[in-house]
Amino acid sequence: MIKEKQSADDFRAALETIGAETVHIGLPDVEAELRHKSVSADKAVKLAQSGYAFCEVVHYWTIDEKQFVETAFPDRPAQLHADTLRKYPFEDRAAFCIADFTGAFGAKSPRNLLLTQLAEAGRLGFTVQSAFEFEFNLFDETRAEMKANGYRNPRHFAPENRTYSLQTAAVHAELIDGLRKTMAALDVPLDAIHSEMGPGFFEAPLTYTTGVRAADNAVLFKNFARAYFARKGLVAGFMAKVSQALPGNSGHMHLSLRDRDGRPAFADPDDPQGISETCRHFIGGVNRLMPELLLMCSHTVNAYKRLVPGTWAPVMPSWGVQNRTAALRVINDSPEATRVEFRVPSADSNPYTTLAMCLAAGLHGIRERIDPGPAAEGSVYDLPYVAEKALPRDLGEAVERFAASEAAHFLFGSDFVEMYAAIRRKEFQDYCGYLREISPWEIERYLGIV
Repeated sequence: MIKEKQSADDFRAALETIGAETVHIGLPDVEAELRHKSVSADKAVKLAQSGYAFCEVVHYWTIDEKQFVETAFPDRPAQLHADTLRKYPFEDRAAFCIADFTGAFGAKSPRNLLLTQLAEAGRLGFTVQSAFEFEFNLFDETRAEMKANGYRNPRHFAPENRTYSLQTAAVHAELIDGLRKTMAALDVPLDAIHSEMGPGFFEAPLTYTTGVRAADNAVLFKNFARAYFARKGLVAGFMAKVSQALPGNSGHMHLSLRDRDGRPAFADPDDPQGISETCRHFIGGVNRLMPELLLMCSHTVNAYKRLVPGTWAPVMPSWGVQNRTAALRVINDSPEATRVEFRVPSADSNPYTTLAMCLAAGLHGIRERIDPGPAAEGSVYDLPYVAEKALPRDLGEAVERFAASEAAHFLFGSDFVEMYAAIRRKEFQDYCGYLREISPWEIERYLGIV
């Protein structure tokens, strides 16, 4: 990969190395969906040099592409990030490149938000290593077929599937290998891929890497996995919870810090639990700010239907060593691999805002030397409920706590906080409007009885 700042000749040389005649440009919106245009290689070189412009509407519409403000919707300045150049997997002699907004408008961008927090980590003497892992559902029908059926009773792919199933892997080896090859072409390495609990459930942990590339890889995985399976006549669903009767889909994130000498900053071989003071303070910061910043990693109505007891999903700020019921699970198998697993995010989370939230809160904990308290032992679900430490119960509560959070405004800037809260507030209002409709459950329960 080449450096961010470079000449047009450098950009052209990188494209020639790939052999690209076409460049697919993806600008991530607030949901981390890549908004796409394809241009010739020559035009991409010009855009890399002179700048790229894109309509501002992607910061002013909901997930179903309905605008919630009225403006002229002009183009805003953006740039191609040349260090994200890689092969495009579905077309010969083509490349892919991430772009994002710049200048004052760029302050609203989730990716830029993350870059700011990574720079703060560097100022404190740390480099950040992280990786995401996504659980997802596969459905044996197309989006058009789902829509025609009103999205009711979707047909699951591999209905016989079992957790960590050799049979599922063997029967569907060609499909799974095709996903791996698609990601390899994109230079998004998978640490593993395996079946999960439920029909058509799979999990793909990504290989860890440094800086913004970990979030870029996660965004590319979700976008291109959906595209890959669509080309096979399937739907890949990254919803947090598709059915009350089935497990939820997580989007766990693993994170560690390295100091200026490249040593693991979360490890301390002399500590009984093998973790450093830096690690404890990082955990303290994340747990302290988690209730008011939760919107950044749980931004859909559906995400809150996964955060319930008994599902290996967190229900309160908490931490534990090798404890899968805690919000923050410390993995301390070896000093080199000591890290924190952030288990709150679901598969529908935005990797840029998720990593920015966790990193900003953790660095706050390091700066303020926040004590996380003792590690939870046993099931966190058995701990007493403490109202002031509880996570928001739904998207509406999360929006209002985030909008009122002094920490959010300080860490991420009011421009971003106000824009992000407005989008999520509209999402919750749309959901509340749906709830006013009369459901089949109500008809069956009340008609002719009350």
